[in-house]
Amino acid sequence: MSDGQLAPAELLEHAVAADVKTLSITDHDTLDAYEGLNSNAFSELTLVPGVELSTHWGKIGIHVVGLNFRLHDDAICTAIKAQQQARDERAQRIAEKLIRLGFDDPMARVREIADGAQIGRPHFAQFLVETGKMKSTAQAFKKLLGAGKSCDIRIGTSTLADVIEWVRGAGGTTVLAHPAKYGLTHTKLRALVKAFQEVGGDALEVVSGRQPDTLTAELAALCTAERLLASCGSDFHAPGHPWSALGNFPALPEDCTPVWDRW
Repeated sequence: MSDGQLAPAELLEHAVAADVKTLSITDHDTLDAYEGLNSNAFSELTLVPGVELSTHWGKIGIHVVGLNFRLHDDAICTAIKAQQQARDERAQRIAEKLIRLGFDDPMARVREIADGAQIGRPHFAQFLVETGKMKSTAQAFKKLLGAGKSCDIRIGTSTLADVIEWVRGAGGTTVLAHPAKYGLTHTKLRALVKAFQEVGGDALEVVSGRQPDTLTAELAALCTAERLLASCGSDFHAPGHPWSALGNFPALPEDCTPVWDRW
């Protein structure tokens, strides 16, 4: 898995224990979680193929979730391999940037932290905390790794239209992930949603973990205004975080059309 602490089988066990009925594992730019996973052993759980793909809109890095596609589609598997290579190159560029800023070479320790998974910004954040350069991973993102900061480096050159085409070509549905987390004004967020829709995007993630009711209402209104389907999820990464616990998030507002209505 790319950024979750549980192994795939452990995640499914955790989901069953939480009485989750439908689950999608949407790791960043990888389908490795589905390799060798015996979902038939969890008959009470419906597992929907998923992935979270990295792309950009202008200078802003954004994520598109693909859902319910053919896992072994040649085109999407080839595209994801290219994304993985781009992630590796991005990791090296982040390391080089940190060295130029006066930090120790992080790559050896970051690889240990990642433990075989794809290297992402959270692994660099953990390195900075371990070495005492930052007080917390939140501070590492705020000062260096977060959106628009000096070590926020774009992953590859794949466009919004590219990643949407990969997913839809494999029979899947595309979702603009966690739209409130890009730090955009309402006007710019609406422009992003329109751009997403214009290149074939299908749905908006209206609920991402525990969030204020006012935010849910705002995103629901934007979703329905742009005639997009709606999705929801916990954004679960590890146990012990109640704001992103599996299955612990608000239901979609009634005026939204759920993405699973298409399946």
